[in-house]
This record gives sequence, C-alpha cells and structure tokens, in this order.
Amino acid sequence: MAIDESDLRFLARAVELAREALDAGDEPFGSVLVGGDGLVLREDRNRVSGGDETLHPEFELARWAARNMVAEERASATVYTSGEHCPMCSAAHAWVGLGRIVYAASAAQTSGWRAARGLPAGPVESLPISVVAPGVPVDGPAPQFEAELRDLFEQLAIRSLRRG
Repeated sequence: MAIDESDLRFLARAVELAREALDAGDEPFGSVLVGGDGLVLREDRNRVSGGDETLHPEFELARWAARNMVAEERASATVYTSGEHCPMCSAAHAWVGLGRIVYAASAAQTSGWRAARGLPAGPVESLPISVVAPGVPVDGPAPQFEAELRDLFEQLAIRSLRRG
C-alpha cells in the first residue's frame, strides 16, 4: 500500500509529537494510533528520560490497544510513527495484533543520523519491522519528513553534547 495524503496528515502529527518529546527532554519519537474508521484513538511520545527505556510511544500504544480494543479493531488499526519501530515495539505491535505501520523515517536513517552526530547506538540491534514482525504490513519512509526529522536528531545531539 502506498502512503497517501491521509497517511501524511497522521505522520505529520507523529512528527509533531516527536518534537514535543525532544522539547520535553526525551528522544524525538512520536506515534498516533488510528482506528479502521480513520479516527485518532490515542497518541503518545517518547518518555524515556525518566529512566525507563521501554517507554517508547509505539510500545505504549500497543499496551493501550491490548487493554481497550477487541482483536478485530486492533487488526484494522494503523500506527503512524515518526521513526520505524525498534525490535521491542515491532514485537509488541505483532503480539497484540495491530494492523499496518506507517513510518516517516526508517531505523537505518535514524541510526545513521545518531552515528553521524556522535550519539551512541541503542543497546538493541536496529532491525527492520519486517524482520521482527514479518506479517505486519509496513509503509515508509516518507521523504517529506526527512529534513525535519534529521534536524530533530541534530538538536538531540547538540543537547547531548552540552550535557556530556
């Protein structure tokens, strides 16, 4: 499935949430859960700065969906996210039976931006969603957001260098 105008609107909100995360002292990731009817059900942003490195928005949306949606609703839902799911989030998405994932920047892109600015790699190998959850339909990246997201990672690196 190709990324369409509706997808771009939800991705834009995910990128806004990524900016909110960065502004709050977290890493720049944001996600939006949209039901099969096209209504936003839930959104979240990265919240790892408090010390719990599992507080990724994609993981939180999967947990919320498991508690609040029946299987058919989860299967017809789409998660829009600023950055491709990490392996933990990909697995959670697949285990709860959520549907399509649409991401603005790939894991390869975000890893490259981190490395180019001297930020350390994460503790888990960066793998494409399709490797971790091969049955989940995935679309991305969306080049329309590349410059903005690269800038967010540059701001993250600058902030990290000032602290370090």
